Amino acid sequence: MKKITEIYKEYNIMPMLAMHQMRVAGVAMQICEALDVEVDKESVIKACLLHDMGNIIKFKLEQRPEWNEPLGTAYWQGVKDDFILKYGNDEHHASLEIAKELGLSTSIYDLINCIDASVAEKIVIEDDFNKKICAYVDNRVSPHGVVSVEEHSLDAKKRYEDHPHAFDEEKRIFFNKNLFEIEKQIFSHTKIKPEDINDESIVPYLEKLQDFSI
Repeated sequence: MKKITEIYKEYNIMPMLAMHQMRVAGVAMQICEALDVEVDKESVIKACLLHDMGNIIKFKLEQRPEWNEPLGTAYWQGVKDDFILKYGNDEHHASLEIAKELGLSTSIYDLINCIDASVAEKIVIEDDFNKKICAYVDNRVSPHGVVSVEEHSLDAKKRYEDHPHAFDEEKRIFFNKNLFEIEKQIFSHTKIKPEDINDESIVPYLEKLQDFSI
C-alpha cells in the first residue's frame, strides 16, 4: 500500500488537482461520519481521492497560469501531453484506467465511474448511498474550496464552456435538479445540513487524509 500523497507524486498530479481530490474526500468523510445509514466509508474515500487523476487532460493551462506554478505552464503541458499519449483525450476514461493500474477493487472502480454527470439521474433512484455520496461531493468542491452545489455549477460552467462535454443550460438545470435531490436524500439521514460543510469543517479530515493509504 502507498500513501495517497505518494500516488499523486508517482502520477505527477498537479498540486491544485491533488488538493481538489483531497477536499472532495474530506467532504465525503464529514458526511460519512454524520450518516445514520451504513456505508463503505473506506471505499468512498478511496474513490474520492482518485476520481480526477486524469483531469489534466481537459485543463486549458494557459488560462490559469497561477495554477501552474512553481514549475510553470510548459512543464505541465508536457505532463498533459504524456497523459493524452497514454490514456487518450477523455479525462474520465484516464481516471478509470489509472484505477485499474492501481489494482483497485471493482466496487471502488464503480464508485469512481459514478462521479460523472451522465449518471446522476440514475443514482437518484438507486438506494446505494456510497454512490450518492461520491456523485454529490465532487459537486461541492471548486478549485478554490468548498462551495454549494449551485456555486459549483456556475463555476464549472464558466471554466468549461468550451469543453467538448460542456452542458448547455437546459442540461445544467436538469443535472442540478438531480444533484439537489441527491443532496436531499443524503441529508435526510444526517444531523448536519449542507451549509455545515465548508472549508473550515473539513480541515481535520484533510489532516487525516495526508496519511491515508491505498
